[in-house]
Amino acid sequence: MTVIATGAKAPDFNLPRDGGGTVSLAEQAGRQVVLFFYPKDDTTGCTAESIAFTANIKAFEAANAVVIGMSPDSAKKHDKFVAKHDLAVILAADEEKTTLEAYGVWAEKSMYGKKYMGVERTTVLIGPDGVVTRVWEKVKVPGHVEEVLAAVQAATA
Repeated sequence: MTVIATGAKAPDFNLPRDGGGTVSLAEQAGRQVVLFFYPKDDTTGCTAESIAFTANIKAFEAANAVVIGMSPDSAKKHDKFVAKHDLAVILAADEEKTTLEAYGVWAEKSMYGKKYMGVERTTVLIGPDGVVTRVWEKVKVPGHVEEVLAAVQAATA
């Protein structure tokens, strides 16, 4: 499976989110959407990435962008994650993995020689028209949020 391509129409989703209710791509029309896919709540890299996005949330909002994190964890797990780290990003719960698969980030991974299915850390920038404008694959957390923010700000300049 390949990750969604730049220029593709971003697949819509309507998923449970932290804090109750749902979040959908359609309701973000007219804004840039930073959609970051991560493997699991409360793991080292995922926590660092979520905290970094939270630290920059005002700058994203100033550029008319919404930041949504997505993992296969439940909304209930997201609530604990948000509370523990005081996160300000929206966290979508894709327990069925349909959106993860639609974006091509649910992939075979390997650790210590064992193969398993999991989320490939990826960030997708979606323009106000719902079209993918940039994709970051196999994300390394340090410096990543700053790079995404620069791309968002450049798109609104």
